[in-house]
Amino acid sequence: MSGNSGVFATLRATPTPVRYLLGGVLVNQLGAFVQTFILLYLTFRGDAIGIAGLCLAAYSVGSIFGTLAGGELTHRLGPRTTITLAMLTSAPLVASIPFVTKTPVVLFLVVGLAGLVTQAYRPAAAVLLSDLMPEEHQVMAFSMMRIALNTGAALAPLIAAGLILVDWDLLFYVDGATALLYALLAYTLLPRVEAPEEHEEKSTVDSRTAYAKMLGDGKYLAYLAAVFLGTICYAQSVTALPLEIVADKYPTSLYSAVLTISSIVLITCELKITSYIVKIPAHVAVLAGHLVNSLGFALYALAVHSGTFVVLGAVFAVSGLMIAGPTMFAHPAKFPAEYKSRYIGTMQAVVGLASAIGPLFGVFTFNSLGGAFWVVIALVNGVAGLLAVYGVRVVKESVEAGAA
Repeated sequence: MSGNSGVFATLRATPTPVRYLLGGVLVNQLGAFVQTFILLYLTFRGDAIGIAGLCLAAYSVGSIFGTLAGGELTHRLGPRTTITLAMLTSAPLVASIPFVTKTPVVLFLVVGLAGLVTQAYRPAAAVLLSDLMPEEHQVMAFSMMRIALNTGAALAPLIAAGLILVDWDLLFYVDGATALLYALLAYTLLPRVEAPEEHEEKSTVDSRTAYAKMLGDGKYLAYLAAVFLGTICYAQSVTALPLEIVADKYPTSLYSAVLTISSIVLITCELKITSYIVKIPAHVAVLAGHLVNSLGFALYALAVHSGTFVVLGAVFAVSGLMIAGPTMFAHPAKFPAEYKSRYIGTMQAVVGLASAIGPLFGVFTFNSLGGAFWVVIALVNGVAGLLAVYGVRVVKESVEAGAA
């Protein structure tokens, strides 16, 4: 593997449909404005902050169930059909948000449904990526998908800033347009990969059997726990860290600099780092990544003494994410086809749940714990690393034990 695991070897081995898939993910992410801007949009229009907060919560809840639904639809319909249907449904829902703001109940429903269908494509994209990419490049492939998502997430606010200068409503029209474009790209350019449900010999693995197997798989549950705790900890870099910067009386430009540095490091360095990570055992990679993460969080505890610790902490935090992230992200795709989409969907639902809880946890506990907050986060993230080691080690044994 070592001779063929480099960045350029992976790019050369990437099939054309995978390039289309990743391009579609990037296009869709460039216009993903709802979750990021719904609070600002509604408060700008004069709505109460409570209504805006409930809309954001509705989107988050919809996203959690959307990834689960996406995993099930992928199993039954196949990834291309799931992506196309999800994006075709998302486009009109998102674009209609400006027209329903005066009716809160309808607004909650539309935003919640938008969250559900918008996120339903993700398990399908992950399944298709794992089906089309050569096995020796699987982890690198998921690193490429992460880069597409992160690049889109980094550029989207810049695009949004320009749209807002013209008209706030354009955020949702453009979001709907990118979803529609992704649907067209998926239908015309992505291959039709047969869904496991279409194979008669595998059709007996229904959803109840698949999820029962998952609940009986201690290794996978440990992995999900690691994902949950790790996501909550990393969420503090965008929740509690700004509070730390304000509390220590640093200028807000420091936080902008941290976000910029983190994005640049993540986008430019992850593939190269992953090319080295794939040469070591998965459990070693995830442990090392979580330990580096924890060091970054611990450095935030020293921020009161110098802003340099904020920058160093951010570099270590994002470095740990690059070391552990690709292996963690690719792990559910290693399961057999008749289970894979459900495992991927469940993992992504756990990420969504942790992403919703993480900011609430940070806001409510930062002030009460003071400087000890970051020490606690570092320790919790270390526990996540230990759970991850147990969860990803010797995958085949876990799969075979659950299927027996």
